[in-house]
Amino acid sequence: MTKTILKASILALITAGALSAPAQAEIGKHTFKVSNGAAQDHPVSAGVDAMSACLEAGSDGKMKLRGFYNGQLGDDAEATQSVRSGSIDMVVTGAAAIGGIEPGMSAFELPFMFASDAEVDAVMTGPYFDRLAAKMPEHDLIMLSIWENGFRNATNAKRAINTVEDFKGLNFRVMQNPIFLDTFRRLGANPVPMAFGEVFTALETGAVDGQENPLPLIQATKFYEVQKYLTLTRHAYSPTPVLMSKKVWDGLNAEEQALVQSCATEARGAQVAKSRAVTTEALEELQTEGMEVSELSPAEMDKLRALVAPVYEASMETVGKDNFDALMAELKKVRGN
Repeated sequence: MTKTILKASILALITAGALSAPAQAEIGKHTFKVSNGAAQDHPVSAGVDAMSACLEAGSDGKMKLRGFYNGQLGDDAEATQSVRSGSIDMVVTGAAAIGGIEPGMSAFELPFMFASDAEVDAVMTGPYFDRLAAKMPEHDLIMLSIWENGFRNATNAKRAINTVEDFKGLNFRVMQNPIFLDTFRRLGANPVPMAFGEVFTALETGAVDGQENPLPLIQATKFYEVQKYLTLTRHAYSPTPVLMSKKVWDGLNAEEQALVQSCATEARGAQVAKSRAVTTEALEELQTEGMEVSELSPAEMDKLRALVAPVYEASMETVGKDNFDALMAELKKVRGN
């Protein structure tokens, strides 16, 4: 064999080997826009910052997040639809905003579903999360994690709430959600559905008397400027799913997808820790700002739970009995019964 033929043969073998070897995917440059309805000093920003730092560290600075707060890219419902269409990359939204899209998310809105932070953590990172995440692609969404808004409490400008009867006649802003509407109707209040971005002005003008949200959000949004009374009801828990557009997700390679997923999961720890740390701080600041804080006695809380208990049965069509049963089965395991 001549040297020329030998060289040609070797080159052919090298070329054939290169073509048959699997291509090594590289991480590209991505800055994902993330929408959220809360103010930037709300604990959700701790999750966005932690996830962005994780992405940058894992991609040599090629991937990161850019947060948009105060509903700059639309309220929760609008931003979620934009994520579904692919015009926004990600949203950290309230579960209620996607309950109409995926009924299994509505189970979180049932009153007094969770009794402790430990129960919350077990469910938000356990089989029920996996169940929900598996359903999201059919809605053009990828659920990366579930972060935290926290337990919800009631505020109003009219009077202190010390008994269940004190709810009667008060106009409460609630999310556009059948479970929340039903819950406050059964308390004797007048629920008024309204987008979050409109709430402060409605409270300021007296269009509504009160609202209900977690303490850090009440503090960050400065509702204390237009609300006098805070009642620590902890009547519902408010999670914040972290959702990415399926169109955007599908445009990432496997290495990029793995990094996005792992960073969203890792960031949950930072976000939840911040949320719980500022809850106590928020309560203290709300009192410093002049809010009067009250709690219902155990007997009154029992009355409250009894009044809203029918919401569970009435909500089965919204939630889906299979979803409700799956969540309750998981909670029973967590509670050891």
